[in-house]
Amino acid sequence: MSSYLKELEKYRDIDEDEILRTLSPEELEQLDCELQEMDPENMLLPAGLRQRDQTKKSPTGPLDREALLQYLEQQALEVKERDDLVPFTGEKKGKPYIQPKREIPVQEQITLEPELEEALANATDAEMCDIAAILGMYTLMSNKQYYDALCSGEICNTEGISSVVQPDKYKPVPDEPPNPTNIEEILKSVRSNDKELEEVNLNNIQDIPIPMLTELCEAMKTNTHVRSFSLVATRSGDPIAHAVADMLRENRSLQSLNIESNFISSTGLMAVLKAVRENATLTELRVDNQRQWPGDAVEMEMATVLEQCPSIVRFGYHFTQQGPRARAAQAMTRNNELRRQQKKR
Repeated sequence: MSSYLKELEKYRDIDEDEILRTLSPEELEQLDCELQEMDPENMLLPAGLRQRDQTKKSPTGPLDREALLQYLEQQALEVKERDDLVPFTGEKKGKPYIQPKREIPVQEQITLEPELEEALANATDAEMCDIAAILGMYTLMSNKQYYDALCSGEICNTEGISSVVQPDKYKPVPDEPPNPTNIEEILKSVRSNDKELEEVNLNNIQDIPIPMLTELCEAMKTNTHVRSFSLVATRSGDPIAHAVADMLRENRSLQSLNIESNFISSTGLMAVLKAVRENATLTELRVDNQRQWPGDAVEMEMATVLEQCPSIVRFGYHFTQQGPRARAAQAMTRNNELRRQQKKR
């Protein structure tokens, strides 16, 4: 340790400023490059913080991506491939691996009666599949094969045990066709209070302008024939939620409201819940799967609304807190019982 300290003593009185004054511009540039803090192994950093900028060529113009890609492709085609150090001749060296046969110990050998040996030797794959199911060897086959062979009194699965590595074939389910509803025609029918229009379904139409949805909610205030109003996955936000709340305060014919899978925040949901208290005809309300969790206060308000509104018998929301969930379940049970008693009368 003393020799190391003695080695450091000779650098104690060095004049750093004098050394810097004697350096050339090239040496100063190299020193500045060495002092930059770089982290080349951190892949989360941009390239400028992982590798020093060593380019001195001035830019020739703005970046042309297509021209750059063409240049790189042309350069790659012009570069000659290097010759292999050892040319490939296709010669195979070594011996292929042959797995040694495992001899079954004497204590593990099983001897059967000649009749059983002959029956098993001549059994088909389907028959072996049924035998494995009867013996409970469900790991030798798929679930479908196992239950088909176990529940039937005869051989009905002809695939056999050899199909255990093959997945079950399922019929492809086609995508749901787009919603064909014409919004302008629906708006005209709602405004004219068309008797034949009892359901407004705008589900999965994500390009509806906000002013048109607001006009639709405004027209629903005086409509007396629409029973179901659904706005699922229409990218509706708080402005639409407040328009729906104003509609609920005046409409007296709507029975089902569905605003699931939208961008409504806790403020918009709270406005809808407060409006539901003033509506005595609504029997179904669905508000689940919004972009963000509404919070404890909104869930408590939901439970309170269900307790104070006996007309609601179907409510769509997945509670995250045990307290509001229990209150809501009890309120829904009571509301459905009251509805059942009213129908008896």
